[in-house]
Amino acid sequence: MDYNRVFVSKVRRVIVVFTLFSAFLGFRTTAFAQTDSVALSAVSAEGHVATEEKKEFDITSFIFHHISDSHSFTLFGHGEHGFTLNLPVILYTDKGLVNFSSAAFNHDDNGTVVVERNGVRVTKFHGKIYYANETPDAHGAYVSLDAEHHATNVRPLDFSITKNVFSMLLSIVVLLVVFIAVANGYKKREGKAPKGIQSFMEPIILFVRDDIAKPNLGHKYAAFMPYLLSVFFFIWLNNMLGLVPFFPGGANVTGNIALTVVLAACTFLITTFKANKYYWGHILNPPVPWWLKPLMVPVEIFGMFTKPIALAIRLFANITAGHILVMSLLCLIFIFNSYAVAPASIFFAVFIGLIEFLVAFIQAFIFTILSALFIGMAVEEHH
Repeated sequence: MDYNRVFVSKVRRVIVVFTLFSAFLGFRTTAFAQTDSVALSAVSAEGHVATEEKKEFDITSFIFHHISDSHSFTLFGHGEHGFTLNLPVILYTDKGLVNFSSAAFNHDDNGTVVVERNGVRVTKFHGKIYYANETPDAHGAYVSLDAEHHATNVRPLDFSITKNVFSMLLSIVVLLVVFIAVANGYKKREGKAPKGIQSFMEPIILFVRDDIAKPNLGHKYAAFMPYLLSVFFFIWLNNMLGLVPFFPGGANVTGNIALTVVLAACTFLITTFKANKYYWGHILNPPVPWWLKPLMVPVEIFGMFTKPIALAIRLFANITAGHILVMSLLCLIFIFNSYAVAPASIFFAVFIGLIEFLVAFIQAFIFTILSALFIGMAVEEHH
């Protein structure tokens, strides 16, 4: 199977999407820029001045609020007027383990609410939990900010069950239930045609085996099938869950760089520890003229690390770009503050959203096939 055409078209599509999206976010006019306009509304007899503050719609904050991780699921509504599923906060502090419900923060994300447990005072600022100051600042926040408005307070170790963690655990449970059922089905119906969930899963499993594992790993494919199947279905399921706009979906799991780095690190470790002597010989003693070896050896070693880095960034960037693009299209209604753009905005958002269902599969496929390719290069026999 020739994958070159797939990769070339994919790269071109990604370049076009990122170029258009960068231009969209970079296009700023005085009409769209976030400004704070303060107008003098009335002056009372006592000399008190009342002001009316008006803020333009902040597209950047809105989008990144929806694609970032959180300590709660918003089921419907917003803030105190909505219904929220609060997740457990688990912190390892200088005074030991502390845990409580995220409801204790009372929907605050600006560091103005302090939660005290076991002598530990913490506050939440922009989605992260910090040790709280003893006194608030002029804006009522219990955090110290630098010139760029980043909190400088020390953070406890956070092992909380966030949206991303919850979604990962949910996907693991779903995969275990499905594959245990499939395995039991094969045991009970050995030699018979697949039935039920087997009939749905078998073509996908055979696709991973015949079109991903065998072409890249040869006769050694069986040893790596468990990993390739796990990675493929884990990424695919979480990609799909991320496209569901309501609970239990909506978490941007595969758009989190920490997760993609861990997955890429797994591929790197398997490639490194399963590599044969010919692979290491090609890296440490490349088949080039002797005067090129001092140049090629560092390049080959550097290439060992650029491969997993490319794996991590590719998955993270594609999934995040898709979510941002859909949210940007929906935000056009609020940016122009007009219902006239709603039909076009919703149409294109739905269109891109449907494409994202295909991208969810493609990204799982690309990550898996590149992992198989890198592992295959490491275990390939010398000819």
